[in-house]
Formats: sequence, structure tokens, C-alpha cells
Amino acid sequence: MTGYGGRRTQAQRDAITVEIGYALLSAAFAAAVLFGAVAGPALLFQLPDTVEKVLLRVGLIAMPVLFIVRVVSVLIRFPAQHGIGHTDGETGRPGGQPSQPGRTSPDS
Repeated sequence: MTGYGGRRTQAQRDAITVEIGYALLSAAFAAAVLFGAVAGPALLFQLPDTVEKVLLRVGLIAMPVLFIVRVVSVLIRFPAQHGIGHTDGETGRPGGQPSQPGRTSPDS
């Protein structure tokens, strides 16, 4: 729902669905790359046991943290970039701002 109870258009719903998919897939990819970079040497090479355990644990801790941060950051910036969210009830413009910079709305 938008700012004053209006309904989203089909295009807005589709854009949100695509953005959620993008956020999840890009986060999964970034987390996998991070895990491979951190824990990969422990899996590929014969390292001392302590080093292997540390690298694996750091990778396992950093992976979900990066995943969550990536998803949240993508989804937070989406409404601002696409004008979805709070709109002026009369004009439909985001945030009730005037149509031209430096000018006021006729009802102000």
C-alpha cells in the first residue's frame, strides 16, 4: 500500500518482486564468493588444524552476515530509486514535493 491507502499498480508489484529476487540472488552469490575467499584456502590446502578451524568459522560467520546486509541494503534503496512509497495524496508525487524545484504547490 502506498502512503495514503492507494493500491500499487501491477508494474510496481512486478518491480518489487524482481527486486526481491535480485536482492536474494545477489546476496547468495556475494556470500558464496566471500565464503570461498575466506574458507577456500582451508579446504584446498593442507594447513595447521587451528588455521583451518579459524578460517572455516570466520567464513561461516561472515557468510550470513553479508547475506543479510546485502538483502537489506538492496531493499532499502529500492523505494527511493523508483518512487515507490509515500506519495502526496492529491498529486501522486513522492513526498508531496512540488513538480518543479524552487516552486511551491498550488495548495501551499
